Amino acid sequence: MYPETFEGFAIPSAEKWNSPKRFEFKPKPFGDYDIDVKIIACGVCGSDVHTATGGWGNKNWPLVPGHEIIGHAVKVGPKVTTVKVGDRVGVGAQISACLDCNICKEDNETYCKEQMDTYGSIYPDGTLAHGGYSSHIRAHEHFTFPIPEKLQSELAAPMLCAGLTAYSPLVRNSAGPGKKVGILGMQVPLFPLITLAALTYSSGGIGHFGILFSKALGAETYAISRSARKKDDAMAMGADGFLETQVEGWNRDHEMTFDLILSTASSNDDFNLAPYLSLLKVHGKFIAVGLPEGEGWRLTPQNLLSNGCLIGSSHLGSRKETLAMLELAADRGIKSWVETIPVGEEGCGQALKRVHENDVRYRFTLVDYDKQFK
Repeated sequence: MYPETFEGFAIPSAEKWNSPKRFEFKPKPFGDYDIDVKIIACGVCGSDVHTATGGWGNKNWPLVPGHEIIGHAVKVGPKVTTVKVGDRVGVGAQISACLDCNICKEDNETYCKEQMDTYGSIYPDGTLAHGGYSSHIRAHEHFTFPIPEKLQSELAAPMLCAGLTAYSPLVRNSAGPGKKVGILGMQVPLFPLITLAALTYSSGGIGHFGILFSKALGAETYAISRSARKKDDAMAMGADGFLETQVEGWNRDHEMTFDLILSTASSNDDFNLAPYLSLLKVHGKFIAVGLPEGEGWRLTPQNLLSNGCLIGSSHLGSRKETLAMLELAADRGIKSWVETIPVGEEGCGQALKRVHENDVRYRFTLVDYDKQFK
């Protein structure tokens, strides 16, 4: 038990991905810049399902998922300056980087060659990193973020991965007043998007943050989805318009009018990129943050010629961006659309299963940690 060991709910194997079991594990050695966090809430991310099912190639079992973590600092290293014992803090999807290379010094630590994911990574001493479906997490202070008082824990948790995944590319690509932004990937159907052998999961959770943050930044914001089933939700989140891509000629009236499209879609099922690229202005940007399994998009060089559009991607965001995002959410009263589930073998399994089936509107947060961990 703490402080020698932590407890969590681990995935035993890819075959038993939705049957987590209580698991005791030893954390990495405590360092001068480390913080021990007693967890009170953790978001459930599509990444957790991709990892649990083995879809992203994980070979390290048992493994405790979870990288949208909120808790209280219970121990801080002697060189920690940003957090004190008792502070409410968050830990997201990145747990480490060298912090010394030019990439890190330019606030791009998420692209550091030595960056480590919060769970599933191997520390230099051989310890397997476990995530937030657990009693505690040990994290470097650079990747531990003070949570503004105005943010509820269960609503702040999903911002630490899904929220940041949307916020960072919006800011880096100048979403704001005078810009027209499309958020692709709003729909969250209640059934698998394609067959189980190549199943992918909707990124509607990232998409809903895309709408919330794009509007908060001042951009004209459109939701783009396959059907109108989520139109009312999108408009309630503040979207200025909604494009339904199953309608014939859906893109015609909006061609060459968008400055930026943020794609959170995680399905490759017959996904033809050309109609979406046609929406962009000259040198407009299509930024993809959804990470589907499978072969990828259908695209030819000719699809890029008519407007000289640019295609890119984005990985999480920096500490600087995380803190700015949390402050923006607090200042503007941004509230994640969240359903809470009690943490535990049953609750974690239920959450993973429902994300697998796209039965979520729009994020889950695990709560009631005090009932499982003393």
